[in-house]
Amino acid sequence: MILMCVGIALFWIAHGLKIHAPAKRRELSASMGEGAVKGLVAVALLGSVVLMTVGYQQAAYTAVWTPPGFLTHINNLLMVIAIALFIAGGFKSKLADAVRHPQLAGVKTWAIAHLLVNGDLASILLFGSMLAWGVVAMIGINKRDGKGPRTAKGTLPRTIAHAVGTVVILIGVSLAHNYFGVWPFAGSPPA
Repeated sequence: MILMCVGIALFWIAHGLKIHAPAKRRELSASMGEGAVKGLVAVALLGSVVLMTVGYQQAAYTAVWTPPGFLTHINNLLMVIAIALFIAGGFKSKLADAVRHPQLAGVKTWAIAHLLVNGDLASILLFGSMLAWGVVAMIGINKRDGKGPRTAKGTLPRTIAHAVGTVVILIGVSLAHNYFGVWPFAGSPPA
């Protein structure tokens, strides 16, 4: 659990530098070079994800509450929404036009979905911290950048590609969960 908590802290620090301490980020870029700072942040973020993943897998199971079975269906619906939000900016779809911070909204939706179906302490710490990070990051970005007008760019072909991409990623994520022994749907996995 300690590794996971260190990973969470590293994740918050690496992201928080640009959002909540832009002057410090500019100072580091001036002294080290922008490429070096970006590389350092990328390594920190990769390390944080590894630490969170390994720490989560190694954490002892401590039950806090038992989620009812029907929440699996709500989780699955939220995961479709989370993936669609998370990748919307990359496709420049109409959804990206409608949501101010689609990637952060996707992270928050993903975290809520996982909090609904995981009642153990490690899950609550991991997914709860990612939900809190998404909220804090969104507030910080709005404070830093303001809430200027959005210009619509999404087109129908991009939106269709976005929908197809969402389905493909959902299938990939589901298969990855199954590979690691966590079938994300109600019932048993296919043989």
